[in-house]
Order: sequence, then structure tokens, then C-alpha cells
Amino acid sequence: MALELGRVTDRKPPFKYSSLTRVGFSDTDAQGIVYYGRYLPYFDSARVEYHRHLEMLETRPNEHEFVMRANAIEYHAPARFDDLIEVFIRVSRIGRTSVTYECAAYRAYDDVLMVTAQQTLVLVDLQERRAFRIPEAYREQVAAFEGEDLER
Repeated sequence: MALELGRVTDRKPPFKYSSLTRVGFSDTDAQGIVYYGRYLPYFDSARVEYHRHLEMLETRPNEHEFVMRANAIEYHAPARFDDLIEVFIRVSRIGRTSVTYECAAYRAYDDVLMVTAQQTLVLVDLQERRAFRIPEAYREQVAAFEGEDLER
């Protein structure tokens, strides 16, 4: 059974995909709000579901892997235990060896923006530990989904 934990959406252009997550008790700090570092797993999960939707999710070890190069996050409002969060995700740019994702997390019940992020991942040859050119097939598949909103 194929279970996709995200969905195609047109609610927040230029985002075309989102996934849902619920704030767990272990995600909160002593003040009862989501600890700032817990947004990273939310964004990771959304990225996995985005790739699953595009049928690009690779689960086996490979000689080339994407690794996090940069991560810029801005916090706008606090989320609390049991809040339902909708994480919007998109590929905004594909370079020669890197891919830039944009993420935006909204509290579902009132549509308040919680957090935004821009993450750059680089395709690396694991043997050489060097950047590796992104294959054309990858570019084409992402471009087919993102359309004109994708910077190349």
C-alpha cells in the first residue's frame, strides 16, 4: 500500500506541495512552545514526501547523495503541543550541483505563518567527497512539477 503523507496544493503559491505534521509533546520546550530545532525534522519530512510524490525518493544507499550545505530559518510565531502544522515545500532553484528548497510552516487551524526556511543541498560523490553534477533526468522531473516558478 502506497501511503503519501503530503498533498498537491494551490493554497499558497508558488508552493505546489505540502505535508501535515502534529506537534508532539517532545517537540516542545520548557515554555510549552516548539523548540526551534524541531522544525528541521518537519522540513525533512516534507522534503521526503515531496520526492515521494515526484517518484524520486531513493531509499537505498547510492554513490551520489544530497547533503545539507546551508539552512536559513526565520521564526515568525510560536507553535504549541498538539498544533497541526502544514509545511509547504518547493524547489525554487536547481544549480549545477545544488538544489534550493523553500519551506513555510503554517498552523493549520488559523493559517498563521510559524516559520520559513531556505535550504540548499549539494549532490556529492560519496567516494570522492566532492560536488557532483545534478543529472538531467532529476532536473526535468522537478521542472515538470514546479513549472515556471523554478529558477535554473
